[in-house]
Amino acid sequence: MGKETPVFLRFSTVGGEMGSADTARDPRGFAVKFYTEEGNYDLVGNNTPVFFIRDPIKFPDFVHSQKRHPQSGTKDPNWAWDYWSFSPESLHQVTILMSDRGTPYGYRHMNGYGSHTYKWVNAAGEEFLVKYHFKTDQGIKNFTGDEAAEMSKNDPDFATNDLFNNIKDGNFPSWTLYIQVMPIAEGEAYKWDVYDITKVWPHSECPLIEVGKMTLNKNPDNYFRETE
Repeated sequence: MGKETPVFLRFSTVGGEMGSADTARDPRGFAVKFYTEEGNYDLVGNNTPVFFIRDPIKFPDFVHSQKRHPQSGTKDPNWAWDYWSFSPESLHQVTILMSDRGTPYGYRHMNGYGSHTYKWVNAAGEEFLVKYHFKTDQGIKNFTGDEAAEMSKNDPDFATNDLFNNIKDGNFPSWTLYIQVMPIAEGEAYKWDVYDITKVWPHSECPLIEVGKMTLNKNPDNYFRETE
């Protein structure tokens, strides 16, 4: 207890391009780099505990469905819904995305998740499966769809400005880090695939364990060099 580790956190929308509105309906990337005494530890996830696909080979096709049509050069919602309709495992994430959780009120008021299942090994060589949860200490707050659309016109960089200005003013946002832990043997016998990223581990069966707190108390001096 009491150990302090420097971290760097990068937020982003997932489907948007550089310069697109960061209030768009989209998952948010949540990437943390821990600068530990044993080396850097990178943890990449989203602001949702699940994702659209469970099979990695589907990822290129999924990404293409979210990008621009090769003929028109424009975004095509038919592509996205065509892909989702033929990938029923996407339903869990789609229902989250189409709720108000798909339009969070900036980055400070959303959770972050490692999403994938990770493996920890203790000093005795015992193996455990782990899920990461960063719970916002600012409280969950979302835009409605209409509010997000309006903000995208008034301030397309709302989330970035909100985060930067609060840190600059000393209102440092923080998240409490929790983990879920499961012995690897228990995971192999679990009622569904514990590596399936379209599913969560029920908290009633695998409760959250508090690990520490992450606080953002400094803005980058050069955004492109340090973040991009």
